[in-house]
Amino acid sequence: MTERRHHRPSLPGAHHFEEIEGAVDPARLTEAADRTATALVRGARGDVDQQLVDRVVHLADSEGLETLAELWAGAPSDSLAGAVWRLYLLRAWVYADPRTAAEEFDLGRAHVPVSEVVSGVVVPPGPDEVRRLVDEVLGGVVVGDFADTLFRAAAFARVAAAGRAHAPGSEAVSGSSYASDISAARLLTLADQLQHAGRLELEGTLG
Repeated sequence: MTERRHHRPSLPGAHHFEEIEGAVDPARLTEAADRTATALVRGARGDVDQQLVDRVVHLADSEGLETLAELWAGAPSDSLAGAVWRLYLLRAWVYADPRTAAEEFDLGRAHVPVSEVVSGVVVPPGPDEVRRLVDEVLGGVVVGDFADTLFRAAAFARVAAAGRAHAPGSEAVSGSSYASDISAARLLTLADQLQHAGRLELEGTLG
């Protein structure tokens, strides 16, 4: 197994995000994305308090999801920056419509029962429960094991994708609803990407 290299820079502050303003050099943008993701995931393992966890969880709220997208959305899914972006993307989806997310997860449990145990949502889930879950999962970026964080996020996305594909009106079983199938497929792709990133993290090759 490749030895993991743990960096301990400070957590991202405003100067990390200011670097992307007007950035036209793809190499500089990639460097800023990698450095910021490394700071989030590898930088605060020693002395972590709830305030720090809350800051990371609400980073998209304070900096703007568009800012994070500009920084991380172009990163490969098998990179640290790409994995972090997908975690924030999953949280943004849940917060945009927590009621639907809860309904889709509840429906998906009948089709992907094993993943439910990993994802950790109470039964039956409601909007507050799924919001708490994604915040708890995202908090794992700075506390706990990062691979476990990725696996939990993947499990949640996989169950929700199953629920979305089998939602009333989706016609996923008989016939087809193009919009619903594509939406479920994208969520399943997100789950697969997070799962793969988790395996790379275990191997020490997610960088």
